[in-house]
Amino acid sequence: MTGRLAGKTALVTAAGQGIGRAIAEAFLREGAQVWATDLTPEKLEGLEGAQCRALDVLSTNAVVELVRETGPLDILVNAAGFVHHGTVLDCSEQDWDFSFDLNVKSMHRTIRAVLPAMLDRGGGAIVNIASGASSVRGIPNRYVYGTTKAAVIGLTKAVAADFIRRGIRANAICPGTIQSPSLDERIRGLAESSGQSVEAVRQAFIDRQPMGRLGTPQEVAELAVYLASDEASYTTGQIHLVDGGFAL
Repeated sequence: MTGRLAGKTALVTAAGQGIGRAIAEAFLREGAQVWATDLTPEKLEGLEGAQCRALDVLSTNAVVELVRETGPLDILVNAAGFVHHGTVLDCSEQDWDFSFDLNVKSMHRTIRAVLPAMLDRGGGAIVNIASGASSVRGIPNRYVYGTTKAAVIGLTKAVAADFIRRGIRANAICPGTIQSPSLDERIRGLAESSGQSVEAVRQAFIDRQPMGRLGTPQEVAELAVYLASDEASYTTGQIHLVDGGFAL
């Protein structure tokens, strides 16, 4: 099936790589007009057909200015995020504040900016990238990351409940471990800090997956297409796992 998002306009944050880029590419294939954003605009190169813009989701003013440029949106995908490693004892107040600002408050900023026009037009779909490490499951050494992603789930459900009678659908995707450039960076960092080889650290990530492999950004993107499309018109306020059985 093609053209599932034809006639719809979407904004995707963190579209430069990984899950965000795969979602932007999938939306373009399905006929959406896509505004693809990233803090590093060079990462957006190659997204043919998209309107590519630099965006710092930590800046309320930057978000508001961008939404003025995009005009009314049918779809918002919040994919920006940061994975902090460690327990409560490894989490400084700065780590806590940054994680919540990027992983949660950025979604508050974008939703608050796009929602009024969605309401005026009678509907819209919001897709937030949460995680299996959240209220779904506690993961060792993901203290503040899991806490922020649990907050994303709560935020998603609250928006869905508040505007369910006004045509707004909000859903959260909870990926498991997905192969991406950011995962590669984390693996290199963990290898360096732990004294293990990159190969050993990567294998540890793979071994904890019940399916015995990492997920792909494209597998997450296909779920995002469904949730953004009219096919999911009766689905809101839910978490959707794409985790290879990680939460079993």
